Amino acid sequence: MKKLVRSAVVLTAGVALAGLSACGGGGGSTGETGSPEPTGQTGGVALEKFDPCTFFKPDELKSFGLQEQGEEFTPVSFEPGCTWKGEQMSLTFQKNVEETVASYEKNGNWERYDKQSVGGRSGVVANVPGGGATGGCNVLVDAGGGVVIYGVSGRLADSVDACAEAEKIANATASRLPE
Repeated sequence: MKKLVRSAVVLTAGVALAGLSACGGGGGSTGETGSPEPTGQTGGVALEKFDPCTFFKPDELKSFGLQEQGEEFTPVSFEPGCTWKGEQMSLTFQKNVEETVASYEKNGNWERYDKQSVGGRSGVVANVPGGGATGGCNVLVDAGGGVVIYGVSGRLADSVDACAEAEKIANATASRLPE
């Protein structure tokens, strides 16, 4: 039952993010020739080669109470990533080269969307509707022209403060994300 609740939270977040991408229009080329936009806000060029599954160092994962070995977690093709499990919580870490923190805000269905600096970058702490009640929380951070998504879910609804844990992990590691 615990795994089902956690899976439902993660799936709900993935479906919400999938809907955002479908509505957001993404970024990238508009069909014009020439160089890409210099702002780096769409198209995720630097993020394209970034591997979320190899981002965390083994000692970091241990310090977060997670197993060192992750598993692929890609509920939607445009948000590849991995998940790591621990006794109290699990962590998902994904990327999206077509979206940004700003585009998710405009196109999303969020119960909470609190903008803040995360590791010196534009970020947000967010919950999908109902996500907060089941111990799930996401931190989105602009990186490499796209966005990365840190997601924490408690093993039980009250096993951890998911948002505090997601913020702690994101703040400790976001400075290493692609520019």
